[in-house]
Amino acid sequence: MMIPIRCFSCGKPVGHLWKDFQELVKAGTPKKEALDKLGLERYCCRALFLGHIELIDTVARYKKA
Repeated sequence: MMIPIRCFSCGKPVGHLWKDFQELVKAGTPKKEALDKLGLERYCCRALFLGHIELIDTVARYKKA
């Protein structure tokens, strides 16, 4: 769905970094370097970003009218 506001494991606020991460990756920055630039050092936060799949558009098609 959407990126969580906080990391599930450690509770660090990460939601505000999602757009910056996407922009860095689209600009050609390797994902590891993008995560380093954003200050995501813990493996739980990094896994949250690397494993996230944006599904909001897919789910929105099945909205009940």
